[in-house]
Amino acid sequence: MKIIRSSPAMTAWSETLRLQGVTIGFVPTMGALHEGHRSLIRAARLRCDALAVSIFVNPTQFGPREDLAKYPRPIARDRALCRTEGVDVCFEPTVEVMYPSGFQTTVTVPTVAHRWEGEARPHHFSGVATVVTKLFGMVRPHIAFFGQKDFQQSALVQQLVKDLNLGVDIVVRPTVREPDGLAMSSRNIYLSREERMRAVTLYKGLRAGAEAIRSGVTSGKAVQAAMAEVMKREPSLKTEYLAVCDPRTLDPLPTVGGKVVLLGAVRIGSVRLIDNLLVSPSR
Repeated sequence: MKIIRSSPAMTAWSETLRLQGVTIGFVPTMGALHEGHRSLIRAARLRCDALAVSIFVNPTQFGPREDLAKYPRPIARDRALCRTEGVDVCFEPTVEVMYPSGFQTTVTVPTVAHRWEGEARPHHFSGVATVVTKLFGMVRPHIAFFGQKDFQQSALVQQLVKDLNLGVDIVVRPTVREPDGLAMSSRNIYLSREERMRAVTLYKGLRAGAEAIRSGVTSGKAVQAAMAEVMKREPSLKTEYLAVCDPRTLDPLPTVGGKVVLLGAVRIGSVRLIDNLLVSPSR
């Protein structure tokens, strides 16, 4: 596996393979790789001739009181996982490479970003959109792979690629979960043993909403109430939002008539967790 740190070297690798007709897959990450990332890498490996994984903790998507400084950076373990899974290039740019002196351009996708995570973390999605645009320009992939766990992020990236004609196919893979249902996340390592046991309540709340829909409930408020009722059983979790949304626009739905996405975000101690479920009515 090759480790590349500079933008010109990354682009040169990709352009050489493109000229040979090689299909390039790309998995962008912030490191601290877990089984969810592994599933993306394996999906990319099956579909693509060559595979690049980026590891870059992007400072522009963290707010001033968020966990940038303590975000886990186990680079040796991350590289080992990439080697085991047959990754061809691990792209590890520095902050100076991504945002050199004089950098001033930002990318925004305002409609997709303005609710839910966008409201809770006002600068987050501008940072995501900007870094993804830059990474696509450096890596030049044919196909990029994202996880459903960050549902709003994947919707934003799909809109970004469409609007800016970036020419990258976006594949969104299902959320990978722990045996009890907790969505895998790099931030799960921050949870104490007791917090970890309680954190699965978010998934249980989303499941309650899904069960309500499949049982025939069509009121968005009633589905939301079913989720909230479960969350009340674990007062140590502070619910930031529970929403019943159109999976394309992320607009809240007053009535459930087709496929919906249930979104949720909670705080437990100092840790913030998000999750979602895609649900179709049984009828």
